[in-house]
Amino acid sequence: MTAHDPSSPSTPSPSATSHVGDQTEALADLARRERFFEAVSQSLESGRFKRLLLSKPRSGGPAVAEQLQRVDVKRVQIKGQACLSLLYQHKTRDITKNPPLAEALVQLQTLVGDSFSHAHLFTRDETLQLLISKRGKVALQRSRVEPHDDEADKTALDEGALQDDAASSDAGDEDDDRIGHARQKQHLVKQSEPFLQALGVTDKSGQLVPAMARKWRQINKFVEVLDHAVDEAGLLATPGRELHMVDFGAGKGYLTFAAHQHLQRQHHLRLRTSGVELREGLVAQTNQIARGLKLAGLEFVCGDVRSVVPERIDVMIALHACDVATDYALHTGIRAQAAVIISSPCCHKELRPQMVAPATLKALLSHGIHQSQQAEMLTDTLRALLLESQGYKTKVFEFISPEATSKNKMILALRRTVGTSTTQAAAEAKRREQAWQEAESLMREFGIRKQCLRGLLEAAVSGQH
Repeated sequence: MTAHDPSSPSTPSPSATSHVGDQTEALADLARRERFFEAVSQSLESGRFKRLLLSKPRSGGPAVAEQLQRVDVKRVQIKGQACLSLLYQHKTRDITKNPPLAEALVQLQTLVGDSFSHAHLFTRDETLQLLISKRGKVALQRSRVEPHDDEADKTALDEGALQDDAASSDAGDEDDDRIGHARQKQHLVKQSEPFLQALGVTDKSGQLVPAMARKWRQINKFVEVLDHAVDEAGLLATPGRELHMVDFGAGKGYLTFAAHQHLQRQHHLRLRTSGVELREGLVAQTNQIARGLKLAGLEFVCGDVRSVVPERIDVMIALHACDVATDYALHTGIRAQAAVIISSPCCHKELRPQMVAPATLKALLSHGIHQSQQAEMLTDTLRALLLESQGYKTKVFEFISPEATSKNKMILALRRTVGTSTTQAAAEAKRREQAWQEAESLMREFGIRKQCLRGLLEAAVSGQH
């Protein structure tokens, strides 16, 4: 019996089999690209198109792409003709071009793969992501867009929001392995948390819903800030002590659930958390989720910072409370002698009509945009000083990138611990008086007659006499 000849046409060689497999995979990659751009065309025709974003520049792309960071695409109408507005964002400049639809689609197909590795299509009902690895492998992900509140509805996702900003570094073969998966950083809140799925942040498989990527970043950054604040305030130093946390303006409860779960699970605290929200429908919805997940100590109540005044607060949270609602929230935290006050102010309206530019700043504040910025800065500086005058150590900072949300300023106040000695008490009294006087001086300098938090504090003092 003669041995079988491996070179016989009836038995493909290993190299031939590998070549066929490569061709099959290449065709599959091409089909994924075509499906993506078919979806782009269909969304434009049906009116479902919202935005297209090309990101993650390819290091091996053409020379023009070396400084090109991303391309932001929106639909526009110019002289009755449907066009796409292509915003080419470079490191040092932006260029906008408005070619007709057909011409624009050809340009975009050339850019994807040659200049950029990621393309994200946002429509009214779904999000598609086209991801190309260093070796040219292509993945296509499709996710339904769940209805959510106005704050989360702005789908301005950038590379940071999609958690692939680190992916621009050389990752070698690992880039192929990670295609189709968001790069997992070390987060204090895990994507596997059931409440994230219940709130629509993750899907049934525990993967991040692309349209909620910005919200996901906010949740984790907030919990990181809270964790440090609670620790610095000494609230973790007494095991078994019951803590009371109140979140004013809880909304859908993204941060309320995250804060409660983290402090209970990570630090094993006995915790009673109240999410306060004016909209009855959201209160019913969040309570149903909390009960369904059996989250002990967490409840949501209907009301606002003026109608709900808990007797005890250890941690007071008020994010995006509009205009003077922030002042009422801060005053509630002060009256309750909360150890931690976390506030993200919003809609600074009270001081702008009162503000008079000092002589040395008249030229600077002659423009409306500068007046708005100055009014915002002045408002939050006064709030920080008034908190200092009530025994708090304050810090004002950006808690998340302004590209993720314009409402990114945070006031963090930790109640100071004062010793029992006469010297320490005198030093504390001096700090408080100095902060109050600095606030008064600022108000005089800018012609401010009234400021809500200051008025509430003065009324409280008057009521004591």
